[in-house]
Amino acid sequence: MALYGADVEIGIHTLLCLLRTTQPVSSHELATYQGLSPTHVAKVLGRLQQAGVVASSPGKTGGYLLARSAAEISLTDVVDAIEGPKPLFACRDIRFRCELLAGDPPEWATCSMCAVNSAMKRAESAMRDVLAKTTLRQLGEEFVRKAPPEFLQRASGWFVEHREQRVSSGRPSEP
Repeated sequence: MALYGADVEIGIHTLLCLLRTTQPVSSHELATYQGLSPTHVAKVLGRLQQAGVVASSPGKTGGYLLARSAAEISLTDVVDAIEGPKPLFACRDIRFRCELLAGDPPEWATCSMCAVNSAMKRAESAMRDVLAKTTLRQLGEEFVRKAPPEFLQRASGWFVEHREQRVSSGRPSEP
């Protein structure tokens, strides 16, 4: 089972779509572009908006934009906005249940943090440190280095074309 759910992946990819745009993009356009459920993407964007990661504007020219610079948005910001801070490991103090200790563990068995819990907390700290140090800007730069320029042009053009269609049709954004 994955530590983080699909919503985190959807959120990060959706935010990456917003990196190269200066015009608001509707949640429907973001979902369609990624082949995802519009309802699901709207739900994820709602959480990101509540956390101040994205900003929205209503109306036919409305939609979503990053609320701050991509260099200021860490993966920790995204994970916490979507799923809330959650521990990697929840210690159940199994060491206290050892049959040999008969429900009365001696001090040597309980005087410090369980070694298993300690190792898991160190792992969680290291993972959160990596997430905190990784920004949307860094991920976007990595993608730009990998993707051919033609693809990047097509992607930008796709959003421009769909925005123009939405605006000219008078359909309101959701945002």
